[in-house]
Amino acid sequence: MIAIPQASPARRVARYRAEIDAAIDEVLETGRYVLGPRVEQFEEAFSAYLGAAHCVGVNSGTDALALSLRALGVGPGDEVITTALTAAGTAQAILHCGARPRFVDVNPFTRCIDPRAAEAAVNTRTAAIVPVHLFGQPADMTELLRIAARHALALVEDCAQAHGATTQGRRVGTFGNVAAFSFYPTKNLGCIGDGGAIVTNDASLAFKLKMLRCYGWRDDERISEALGFNSRLDELQAAILIVLLRHLDEGNSERRALATRYRKLGSLGFDLPPDDPGAVYYQFAVACDRRDVLRTYLSEEAGIATAVHYYPALHQQPAFQTDSPVALPETEKLARRLLSLPIQPEVAAPDFERIIDAVERGARL
Repeated sequence: MIAIPQASPARRVARYRAEIDAAIDEVLETGRYVLGPRVEQFEEAFSAYLGAAHCVGVNSGTDALALSLRALGVGPGDEVITTALTAAGTAQAILHCGARPRFVDVNPFTRCIDPRAAEAAVNTRTAAIVPVHLFGQPADMTELLRIAARHALALVEDCAQAHGATTQGRRVGTFGNVAAFSFYPTKNLGCIGDGGAIVTNDASLAFKLKMLRCYGWRDDERISEALGFNSRLDELQAAILIVLLRHLDEGNSERRALATRYRKLGSLGFDLPPDDPGAVYYQFAVACDRRDVLRTYLSEEAGIATAVHYYPALHQQPAFQTDSPVALPETEKLARRLLSLPIQPEVAAPDFERIIDAVERGARL
């Protein structure tokens, strides 16, 4: 029986329940439930937090990526370079634009896209690069920006796992042409349903994205001037996100503290994520050769849930198969070895010593 979950959005909601309840009550009283003042307030607050000029609330992180690519003109016949060590939504968004994901290998240390592999994959069909800040670890934006500029490519940051992460003194999400965020409940900043956002410093791009998220409407006249979608962040989720955004830095600090305590596991022969002060540890994933044995022990003997992110890697999944199979040795090795331990503060902090002890016991099996 599982006593310690891998993650529990309900525990975070419970921690801030009084503030959340008050925010929900205010929305219910207004009678405005879609694209109202709470969405605008959140968009302003989130863009200010990141240091970006514009934020557009949408239905999900996957929609945030897909709409971003469409707004940049990515479409049929194009290729988008990205990583296969990520959630399916990254590549699904590319496919939904009619483009083709071009998977390249990761840096085994950061676990994020390898800039050298990305540049080697550039060809005449390449339209964009989508780096993923995996598990809250910033990708190498310095090199990726150089590559994008050198080859005149769009750069779209997948920040679904990196709310508040920093590199070079800036928040991730402010480096590329545009960035996509997910507010899925387990995220460092998560709502109680689906939600997402797009951030950019380009005013014309932000205007186009607002049209795309709502039937191609330019204004309140509700005249469709372009092909659009129904992808809107609702007022209830925005109100909850406003509350939780106020606590994001606190939660990220708690995650960093837990990550520091987890580093003793390096003595067991595990490969650990980089000790990066800008990382926000959406997951704390250790790489171990006998992952499945350890995972079974933790679940069945210790009552501790873990998760596998991501196996098999995307290039090995049916939806993303092509006539030209690609070999990604570092990605495949990590996909076989990564195990995500509990790191959500409301889950891991109260039982941290129990988790550590169990992992140490399981590693000796």
